[in-house]
Amino acid sequence: MQDLVFHNTLGGQRQSFVPADPGHVTIYVCGPTVYDYAHLGNARPAVVFDVLVRLLRRRFGRVTYARNITDIDDKINARAAQSGVPIAAITSRFADAYVEDMAAIGCAAPDLTPRVTDHVPAIIDLVTRLIARGHAYAAEGHVLFHVPSFADYGRLSGRSLEDMIAGARVEVAPFKRHPADFVLWKPSTPDLPGWDSPWGHGRPGWHIECSAMIEAHLGQTIDIHGGGADLIFPHHENEIAQGTAAHDGACYAGLWMHNGMVTVEGQKMAKSAGNMLTVRAALERYPAEALRLVLLSAHYRQPVDWSQSAAERAVATLDRLYGLLGDAGDGAIEADPADLAAIEAALADDLAFPRALAALAQLATGIRQAPDPLRQRQLQAALRAAGSMLGLLNKPEEWREQRARMAAAAPRDPADHARIEAAIAARNAARARRDWAAADAIRAELAALGVTLTDQSHTTTWTRQ
Repeated sequence: MQDLVFHNTLGGQRQSFVPADPGHVTIYVCGPTVYDYAHLGNARPAVVFDVLVRLLRRRFGRVTYARNITDIDDKINARAAQSGVPIAAITSRFADAYVEDMAAIGCAAPDLTPRVTDHVPAIIDLVTRLIARGHAYAAEGHVLFHVPSFADYGRLSGRSLEDMIAGARVEVAPFKRHPADFVLWKPSTPDLPGWDSPWGHGRPGWHIECSAMIEAHLGQTIDIHGGGADLIFPHHENEIAQGTAAHDGACYAGLWMHNGMVTVEGQKMAKSAGNMLTVRAALERYPAEALRLVLLSAHYRQPVDWSQSAAERAVATLDRLYGLLGDAGDGAIEADPADLAAIEAALADDLAFPRALAALAQLATGIRQAPDPLRQRQLQAALRAAGSMLGLLNKPEEWREQRARMAAAAPRDPADHARIEAAIAARNAARARRDWAAADAIRAELAALGVTLTDQSHTTTWTRQ
C-alpha cells in the first residue's frame, strides 16, 4: 500500500508520515470560537481533517482525534454584553449549533472535544512551569511568554521579527520585556469571566489554551496538528514556542497541516464586505452534501471559492453519482480494492482532493460502460466505498428527500414541462440502446436549461433550479 505523504508547514516540505506510535495516532485540530454560527471558513478545516481522519483510521489501529471549542474570548464577552445574556448562554448556544452544522455536512464527531473552560487549572499549571523554566514572566497582573528565550521562534511561519511584532494580537505594553512577547494570562475585571491564580484574578490568553488541552488529553508530543492557514501566525507559532519550552525541548507536533481559506464569489469572506456566509444559511438553499463537495473541490492547501455556480455544479454532480448507484445496490457485493486504488493513492498523496474526485468520476464512467450487470454492481460497490472515503454518497434517502424539498420549493413553468418530459423519454431510449453519447447530449441540453436529472432503477426524476 502506498505510503502516506503530507506537506509539513514546519519546514515547507513533503514528508512520509510516520507516527511516533503506529498503534496509536494522535491528531489535534483547532476548532471554533463560539460566539456566532459557523461560517464556511469554519467548515473547511472540519471537512478537510474529517477526510484525513478517515484515511488514518484505514491505515492505523487506533486514532485519537481532538478538536477543541474555544469558549473564552473577548468576542464572546462582547456578544454576551450586546445580547444582555450570560456568557455561558452564548457559548452553549453556538457550540451546540457548530456541532449540529458540522454533522449536517457529514463530519464525524471527534473522539475528544475539549473546552477551554474545563481546563483552566491545567492552563495555570502550564504557565507556572513556563515561568519556572525562565520562558515566561509576570508583570502587572499579566503573564507573558518571553519570545527571545525560544531560539526557534518564527520557524513555522518564516516571518521576520518585524512581521511577528506587527502581527501580534496584543498591543505593545510598557510592561513587556520584548515587543513580540505574548500573553499567557491576563487580568479580568468583575464583569468578565475569571479564575483565581498566583497572578491574580484573570483568564487565559488565546494561545496557551490549546497547548494545555493537548498536554491534558494527548501528551506532550502529538503526531499531527491541523487548522486553517490563518492560524499559522501567531497562534500556531506561539503554540510551538510554549509547548516545546514547557517540555524541555521535546517535539510538540511532528506534522503541521493547514488548509487554505474560503472565498465567496471570488472575494475574501469578511464581515466588512457583507459576504460572511454561514453554514446554516447555505443549507437553506443547497443540500448539505453539495456544501461538502464544494469544500473538497480544490486541494486542501489552496483557497476554495464558494459560488452559486459551484454549488449548482456540485448538486448536478451528486445527482448523477447517486443516480448511478441505483436504489440500494447489492449489499452482498464488496468493492474490489483494485477499483479503489486510484482514490486511495490520491488521498495518500497529501490529500489530493481533485485527483480523488477525478477517480470518483472514473468509477461513475465505469458503471455506465460496464459490460455486464455483475461488473456494474461491483463498480457501484466501489463508488459507494470511494464516496465514503470523502464523506459522500452514503445518504441516498436523505439526498432524495432534500432534492424533493428543493424541487417543491422551486417554481415550475408549465409551458415547457411537456418538453422536458419528452427530452427525458428520448434520453431513456438512448440509454436503453446504450447510446451514451446521445444520452449525455440530452442531459447537457437540459442542464443548460437548469434542469437536473436523477436516475433511479426504473425512473428518472428532474428538478429545476
